[in-house]
Amino acid sequence: MINQPDTIWTPSGPTVEAVYKRHTDPLRALSEADIPAILLPNVFPIQQCKNLVERFLAHKLMINPKSLAVGDPTRIDIGTSLGNYGNNREDFFTHSAATHELFATLFDGFDNPINLIYESLRKLACGRQVATAHEPDGRRYGPAIFRIHYESHSYKPHIDHVTLREKRFDYAVTQFEHQFAGVLCIQNAKREGKTTQALLHRCLWTEDIQPFIEQGTFREYATKQNIVQYQVNLSPGDLYFFNTRCIHEVPPVVGVDPRIVLAVFIGFSTDNDQIFVWA
Repeated sequence: MINQPDTIWTPSGPTVEAVYKRHTDPLRALSEADIPAILLPNVFPIQQCKNLVERFLAHKLMINPKSLAVGDPTRIDIGTSLGNYGNNREDFFTHSAATHELFATLFDGFDNPINLIYESLRKLACGRQVATAHEPDGRRYGPAIFRIHYESHSYKPHIDHVTLREKRFDYAVTQFEHQFAGVLCIQNAKREGKTTQALLHRCLWTEDIQPFIEQGTFREYATKQNIVQYQVNLSPGDLYFFNTRCIHEVPPVVGVDPRIVLAVFIGFSTDNDQIFVWA
């Protein structure tokens, strides 16, 4: 746990150049929780964000929020989630192959938002190679995933980690010590202006922290321990990277418009020249 209440915990940004003025190795700084996030605004054009949502609706990849009924899911994924499909390797890689096929044409006429995330990561990687995660036999994971969150959907304090949380030791991504997330905002619950995407706590997960997560008392624990927090507020087109071993949470979606993001997970080790990206 990192507990430094007297330290101002601020993200790096708003450009790659500004990040390097502050850190010689930005991803190492992220792995050590020296910063809550790397925040890069206006990476993807806002008009194309709106156009993508229209395409999702036209292709019936998401539920029109005006047609949402009781019992409908409050989260829809466009892409392949290792968390959801990883219990069956064959199903996971079959679904991942279909995702690659879908994404090959889904962005026709637009900038490819997945490529923009990967390129931003490459610029921050200090020469490390960035690639979609794959197994030794060449089978690829999904490169990214759109998550569509409807009204009331939220995430309680948690971490995301293929080894510490999911214990998926039969997948190649477990070779990395650290796991990050990259999140590109496509649509906020309110179409105009910034809204909160996440609350990051300056508290790296340990087994001692887990009981507070399981019992739903982490917020009370964080208050008592004076754990520093950072609130991530984004507009459509903004991108941020953060360390998923830091306890984090996402407030409920409010309003008819769903919150839509394009997200990736990132495997990173300081002594590894390769970085893997998956969903």
